[in-house]
Amino acid sequence: MQAAVGYEEPALIAAAIQEWLSGPVIHDHRTAGATYYALINWGAGVIQQLEQAEDAPCLGKGTYLGVPRIDRREPPGTYWVVPPRRDGDLCRPAAVRSLVAAGRCELAQRANA
Repeated sequence: MQAAVGYEEPALIAAAIQEWLSGPVIHDHRTAGATYYALINWGAGVIQQLEQAEDAPCLGKGTYLGVPRIDRREPPGTYWVVPPRRDGDLCRPAAVRSLVAAGRCELAQRANA
């Protein structure tokens, strides 16, 4: 997500993610690097499109995600970058696809520079 939004500062990343995705996002830096989880409907088409990708994997059946308390908004540990606004609040799949595509494009440009 950092490559897609173009920021390194956590507050700027959070603001950009909130504007781009308009839905809840969890950050967990205890797992493989800094991992962001955009919460979407499990049946959304984005899952099938991204589940095989190593750079933007989707959590599959039998996988559990530790969800932080709703008031946990900063490290250490797992926290909400963007907390849910209401019950059932989720990111739009098209927005997640767009964010992943932007991140991939930026990383490809960096690799070719």
